[in-house]
Amino acid sequence: MPDGHASEDPIERAVRAVLGSLSGDMTVTEAALLAELEALGREVARAKTEIAALRVDDINVSHIPAATDELDAVVSHTAAATNEILDCCETLEALQPRLSGQDAEALSGAVTRIYEACSFQDITGQRISKVVAALKAIEARVAAATAAFGCGNPAAPAPVAEESDSRTEGERLANGPQLPAAASSQEEIDRLLESFD
Repeated sequence: MPDGHASEDPIERAVRAVLGSLSGDMTVTEAALLAELEALGREVARAKTEIAALRVDDINVSHIPAATDELDAVVSHTAAATNEILDCCETLEALQPRLSGQDAEALSGAVTRIYEACSFQDITGQRISKVVAALKAIEARVAAATAAFGCGNPAAPAPVAEESDSRTEGERLANGPQLPAAASSQEEIDRLLESFD
């Protein structure tokens, strides 16, 4: 250990304080207390090691923000699709006066059902907003836990190392819907299509 006790863990300081307060032979109770403190110190050290191994910076820097961005994109795309559907309903409603009898009633009923079905967008948005809020609360608690254990630096997170990507260009481009910032450009898509020739 370096000189002094400045670099000691708080548990080590507590154990030293207990040892320093003991004079002469230890009683059974004091020995049991010392054993418990030592076991607690080992458990805290083990927990710190496990937390450090979890790469919590990846959780706060990459995983949670990526998940919230994806959920925000779901809400945005759902709202855009719903607006498009509602615009089409308005077009159909404008046609209704040109129809008569059962055709007019069938069109009116179908448009009403579409309007009612579009209420999913508001409910979905509310539920996704709750999930995003929960993810942000988890992110804050992870940051607080890592700060308390001295693991990572929430104020200035370490950059996430890029993992080696062994996929082909086509596999990298064909990985489903992407956030607008990460989406493939038209040039990349054209190059992929040309590679099939």
